[in-house]
Amino acid sequence: MTLYAIYDPRPDQSDLPAAVPERFSWFAVLLPPVFLLTHALWLALTGWLAAMLVLVTLSVFLGGGAALALYLLSALWLGLAAPSLRGAALGRRGWRHRGDRVASGPDLAQLAVLQ
Repeated sequence: MTLYAIYDPRPDQSDLPAAVPERFSWFAVLLPPVFLLTHALWLALTGWLAAMLVLVTLSVFLGGGAALALYLLSALWLGLAAPSLRGAALGRRGWRHRGDRVASGPDLAQLAVLQ
């Protein structure tokens, strides 16, 4: 069972409520830019690209091992922060946080909200 944050669309949209799982995201850890692109997290993608550019630049001074450790820490942070980033992006797009539901899947969380 997973806790899902439920977001309602703007009143002028006919979309179903969005169910964002509040758990660690392995997808965000293993493929950060792909995760950010698939969820349209443009601001976070820009920040991630800037951080990676700085990390690559500093790797000359820090060494390869330290740069790799910093990259792994940033990937781990992204995996932990993924639900918050998705919720904040939905909020900026006008979606309203309705509440939280515990369900075994996102479709069941949406169904519980619609009933």
